Amino acid sequence: MEAQSLPAALALVAGGGAGLSPERRAALGASLPLVQRDYHFERVWFWGCIQGVRGAYYIAEGLGPDRAAPRSRLYSLNCLDWSLLTPATKEMLALAEQVKGRFQGDPSFQYSLSEINAEAAARLMESGKEPVMKEEARLIATVELIDRAVGIVPRGAFVKTPLGSVHENRHFEGLSLVEAKKLSSYFHFTEPVNLKNKTLLEKADLDPSTDFLDSLEHDIPRGSWSIQLEKGGTVVVLRSLLWLGLTFYHVPMTKQFGYVYFGTGEKNLDLPFML
Repeated sequence: MEAQSLPAALALVAGGGAGLSPERRAALGASLPLVQRDYHFERVWFWGCIQGVRGAYYIAEGLGPDRAAPRSRLYSLNCLDWSLLTPATKEMLALAEQVKGRFQGDPSFQYSLSEINAEAAARLMESGKEPVMKEEARLIATVELIDRAVGIVPRGAFVKTPLGSVHENRHFEGLSLVEAKKLSSYFHFTEPVNLKNKTLLEKADLDPSTDFLDSLEHDIPRGSWSIQLEKGGTVVVLRSLLWLGLTFYHVPMTKQFGYVYFGTGEKNLDLPFML
């Protein structure tokens, strides 16, 4: 969610019980504009918080002119001092999916790969490296996995230019209340997968400038999203049941939308058995 409208946005997603203390809000309000200035970001989004056993990681994302370009991510332990995270690699993502249990809250904490993936540990030992994975690497991969799986935007909020870059749609005035209650009105804000598998007949009704992302209606497993009307029916709230703690909000007929994550960074692997 936008760092500039953070207090109002947090109030809209507070129905799930998650939020920030007044001290944390004040710290974010002071530090995020400095992050935007120092790193020359065009926009800064507050991504959310991953709660560990001994502490929490607060995550922010920096965006450039092209909204589809890889986002720069930063983390903080106190909402004041921010450290830049490196981009996630395929190896990081594969290992992070195999790590079980809570985050510790210490970036220097090391997980033994011999207990997680013996093959990866053997490869590292052959190359002369220690077979461990730092919690900072797990944090990088987990944020990337959550963004890919459940980072969403309303249909029409962004447009794709003929040159391939993605920008905010200045003519977007929000979804109607009827459209806002449909899963098909929301897209994954990441590289599309299902769109490439559609036939030409299915693509005939799509607008290439706005329908360039994957819709939520085909997500697997079915039923992994909860849609609710809150604040007297004035706010549409989507909650992910796959990554518990991810909450998206949209105020129909306005440009207000965003998502935030408050959770433990653990995927709900039992979801298929719960539906």
